[in-house]
Amino acid sequence: MPDIGGMELLVIGIVALIVVGPKDLPGMFKKLGQIVGRVRGMAREFTHAMNEAADGTGMTEMNRDLRAATKFTNPKAMAKEMMGDVMDDIDPSKYEEGSATRVIAEKKATAQQEAKELAAKARQIRAEKAAKAAELSGEPEEAPADTAPATEAETQEAAPEPQAEQRT
Repeated sequence: MPDIGGMELLVIGIVALIVVGPKDLPGMFKKLGQIVGRVRGMAREFTHAMNEAADGTGMTEMNRDLRAATKFTNPKAMAKEMMGDVMDDIDPSKYEEGSATRVIAEKKATAQQEAKELAAKARQIRAEKAAKAAELSGEPEEAPADTAPATEAETQEAAPEPQAEQRT
């Protein structure tokens, strides 16, 4: 689509008024409008004919199927989508007492709880190691995200004092 603004249309109109003249200008614009309408009609008919040909050969259905199949290229994402959040929330009490499904759900819930506890322990160990490393390097410990930032005086107190003598 041509990018013609209002100023360009004004210039074209003035040039057309000068070249064609004020008497014949309305008739010329009428014919121009008819020609543009015919071209648009032909383009519409061509598009409609191409869509009918695609429908007749099955290309439209194939295109739809290919678009649907593109979401199945990643098996992990596909399995996750199919399972939804079933695996995130395991509640053994949903199942009948003594059933095999309940036993499996209890095992999975126990395993999930153990995994959460291990993750919490790992986070704690990492935090302790980071604190030790910060202590050894002499840098102030980072404040937890939920606390307010330290004032300048607190930061200066926490900073290590420069060593006056070097050990030999």
